[in-house]
Amino acid sequence: MAYLQKRGNTWRAKVSWYDVRGKRRFKSKQGFLTKTAARKWANEMEVAKDDNQISNQDPIFAEYFKDWYETYKTPGTSNTTKNRYKVIYDNLSEYFGKTKISKITRHKYQDFMNKYGKTHVKGTVYKTNGSIRTSVKDAISEGLIRINFTERINLTWNNERSRKIDYLNFSQVQQLKKSLLDGITPAYISRYMLLTIIYTGMRPGEIRVLTWHDIDFKNCTIHISKSWNYDNNKIIDYDSDEIDKETKNRSSTRVIKVDQHLLNILSQLKQNGHERLFIGKDGTIPTSSAVNKVLRKYFKKLNINKKGFHFHSLRHTHVAMLLFKGVDLYSISKRLGHANMSITANTYAYMLDELKQKSDKQIVTILDEI
Repeated sequence: MAYLQKRGNTWRAKVSWYDVRGKRRFKSKQGFLTKTAARKWANEMEVAKDDNQISNQDPIFAEYFKDWYETYKTPGTSNTTKNRYKVIYDNLSEYFGKTKISKITRHKYQDFMNKYGKTHVKGTVYKTNGSIRTSVKDAISEGLIRINFTERINLTWNNERSRKIDYLNFSQVQQLKKSLLDGITPAYISRYMLLTIIYTGMRPGEIRVLTWHDIDFKNCTIHISKSWNYDNNKIIDYDSDEIDKETKNRSSTRVIKVDQHLLNILSQLKQNGHERLFIGKDGTIPTSSAVNKVLRKYFKKLNINKKGFHFHSLRHTHVAMLLFKGVDLYSISKRLGHANMSITANTYAYMLDELKQKSDKQIVTILDEI
């Protein structure tokens, strides 16, 4: 039974229950302006009690988030993922301080996200809010709170800080390809890796661990099922439980179509005598830094000025070529190994905007001819 008590001009409600060990627990709340409001809260707690969704705990919001992500989200993930959750925790600590989770209101949380959005780009804002929202949903299921204060939140962000994805135009890709092929021999492993990402759009980590067994020369396909984990310096299968689900998922396992020209180029590497393609005769694999050094060398040779452009940027270039040549977004998403088209659309929003402008001009030209 609930216990109601008037204290001065306000009301206090208190409920009790027995936990799994038979120990009596209490939960109370005060400050209700009317007895009806106090009874309403008490009745909600009685219902929660019957559903085993009640707790007498009321942790500090930021500390609850920290315990939540360290328990459920970051074990076995990359350092990048761990750091992302740590940054969110630091932001929550700075804004909410020692505020208990039961005291967080939708208005207060909206104010937090408004301030956060002023200095962050769209993708970061959505990821941060998504992580916090998931933790709050778990807090509700644990009986810590009854109201989801993250619902119906308006998200804003700083467009000026959004980084436009850099990529080469088609002419620059042709120049780079021709230059990389000029005088190429199996000793120049980095050149082969750069050519592979241009032709396939594979992730650098996927290229690093590619084997001859993964290539079907008869059907001109490459089976991608694993990647290199740079944090732990080991190969991770996409079907493994060890996979960092924040950045990769089972959708990353895929078979992509390639052309015969690339396969003919890669076949030259067989004389190095390794099961993995990109291992030189000395048994070493070029690091990302080494591949980037080679890329910068050829950019200088071709007078291509792309500050900050790196190995992974050629994956974006591959996408740009496909988009501007009319390949549909669904096919590109599957080729990249994204879990869904939304990830592809959000990642390449800048390119899609450029493509829309190009299409708009085509539409106007067509209408002018009517």
